[in-house]
Amino acid sequence: MRGERRKERLDRSIKVRTGGLYAISSWREISYLLGPRLLLILGFLILPLIMPNLYWQRVLCSMGVFALLALVFDFLGSYVGLVSLGGAFYTGMGGYISGALNSSFGLPPILTIPIATLGGGFLCTLLFLPTLPLRGIYFAIITIIYPIAAHKVITALNIFGGTEGIHALSTFPNIWLETYLILGAVLIVLFSLRRLVNENYGIVLRGIKDNDQSARASGINITLYKAQALFIASAIGCFAGSYLSTLYGWAGLSLFALDFSILPIAAATLGGVGTLVGPMLGACILTPLSEILRAIGTWRIILYCLLLLAFIVFKPEGLMEYLQRKYHQFEHWREV
Repeated sequence: MRGERRKERLDRSIKVRTGGLYAISSWREISYLLGPRLLLILGFLILPLIMPNLYWQRVLCSMGVFALLALVFDFLGSYVGLVSLGGAFYTGMGGYISGALNSSFGLPPILTIPIATLGGGFLCTLLFLPTLPLRGIYFAIITIIYPIAAHKVITALNIFGGTEGIHALSTFPNIWLETYLILGAVLIVLFSLRRLVNENYGIVLRGIKDNDQSARASGINITLYKAQALFIASAIGCFAGSYLSTLYGWAGLSLFALDFSILPIAAATLGGVGTLVGPMLGACILTPLSEILRAIGTWRIILYCLLLLAFIVFKPEGLMEYLQRKYHQFEHWREV
């Protein structure tokens, strides 16, 4: 009599590893490890070449900006314990600093973008410094207030062009530079953050996230580490803002729009919080999807929410966790 069968899930042999070190013995296993990474890099290099027109190339640029902000959100939330909803504050600071330097002093984008990235990161860190003792929902609430407050201050004092913004800024010389710059930045930030969180520095950050009091008792200056992590995240977000102001030749109040705070959270939810590459993948899906659904008007918001709700209910771990599990494991039927 034939027995019953059940499905068994097994890890592939290459999955044997310790601390990020893989046991490999052939080129086939090396290609197994490098395949997803090379596919990601080649995909980003090929995407600008297959875009049908200028409009979709600009959508690709927006996708890169939201991917950077999603990486910032995931890095702070999953590895530092700071749930930051202030993505719009980073883009606004970076965009206005870059725009002011170009408009007032005539500096070219090759200088305004790095200065806005580092200077904006420093200013954001300085402004957020008093909030570092806060944790959880309290820190998140404060961070979302910052872009709203900055918007109101610029409007009330009529500074930096007021509601009109700063116009006639220098832009990139061609579409290829502006596209590959943001896509290259996404790849560099992704692999750099993954390297960072897997080093001793990342272990300290995770220790602070899990139990900051134990970390303090061990002699670790948790405020310093949080400030450093916040500077890294702020600099990435300010780069995205300075890039946007250079891309469109304009820096205005829309750089503080809550879309820059909300969509990265949605991207992280869709792609998988805590994976870094997952939020980036979520941004690569949601940004073009929002443009495609724009044709159906306000109904796109409903479909957008239903999609996110479906992932939260049926795939709470996110898309990336599911794909990684399918890639590293295989299933077969076994006689019981």
